[in-house]
Amino acid sequence: MNEAVFSQIAMMVFLTGLIVWMGIIVWDLAKKSQAGRFGTIALFTVLGAGVVGFIVKTVLVEIMQI
Repeated sequence: MNEAVFSQIAMMVFLTGLIVWMGIIVWDLAKKSQAGRFGTIALFTVLGAGVVGFIVKTVLVEIMQI
């Protein structure tokens, strides 16, 4: 395994972990602030939009081979 393959695997593993960790933080924030159902949905929608944007960008870059 060369450095490029290791870096790509490590980035995917740690990026997935970071996204999960951010979800846990948002869940804890919603519970501690007593955001309610609507507030929790709003928090996760905003976080989810950022995650979806990152994934779409990654997929487009791979498809277009830039």
